[in-house]
Amino acid sequence: MSTAQDTSAPRAHCTVDADGRTTFRVVLRSAGRPLLALVPRPKKNAPQQPTRLLDLEPHGADGDLCAVLEPLPALAEGRWDAYLMREPDAVRERLRPGLRDLRALVDGSLRERPSPVAVRVPYATKDGFLAVRAWLRPAHAEAGRLDLADGAMTVHARLHGAELSDDATVLLRLRSDRSTTRCFPLRTEGSAFSFTAPFGELTGGEPGDQIWDAFLRPAAGASPVRISRLLDDMADRKKVCVYPALTVGEAAVRPHYTVDNDLAVEVTAVH
Repeated sequence: MSTAQDTSAPRAHCTVDADGRTTFRVVLRSAGRPLLALVPRPKKNAPQQPTRLLDLEPHGADGDLCAVLEPLPALAEGRWDAYLMREPDAVRERLRPGLRDLRALVDGSLRERPSPVAVRVPYATKDGFLAVRAWLRPAHAEAGRLDLADGAMTVHARLHGAELSDDATVLLRLRSDRSTTRCFPLRTEGSAFSFTAPFGELTGGEPGDQIWDAFLRPAAGASPVRISRLLDDMADRKKVCVYPALTVGEAAVRPHYTVDNDLAVEVTAVH
């Protein structure tokens, strides 16, 4: 089995275009029928997705091999690990990341996205291998600038894959008790919207630590849409986009992004 310290492990460069098409280039001299395999990581209480197999074919004069992951069919939401198979029945070998050209993803939030909203971001895992983070949602509310002032947060966002109605609202839902929600009105301009959530409305419940997840309800009776930040080149922003905590009464309140890049607010009791 290849390890992150094994410098002989095969390496794949990848490029993503504005349509989500991902091209993998593997530096490999092979006379066989090699494949690039994207293997989904198992998810709790969810059916296992099939492995996606891509043909690796010669491309260009240098003899490197390329595989193309087309925008459709979309990858199921989750994390997909990249492997090399030197033959269709060969043992899978983990691929290490080479150069990742993700420039086309940087301004992805500026383009309108139809439903379903499909996103893919190649990234390097903590142990040094290549993987693809995928999101697939019927609609998506892309968070942008987040301002903290006067004991409140103001979030600017844009809805993709659905339309905003005049009675759209934002919900902050208590993760430990989904029946407990707080609603906040919107300011809208086309598909763009913003809202302000006073943190004092999140601190009056049971004592102890709490997490509130942020949703947009585009219209009365519509299914809530998660407010997240997905449409750029960052696969994991939990430890990158870090906001300060505000003290509200006897609690410290801090917005953050989850491991799935979803927006949430953490309320911690101050001792």
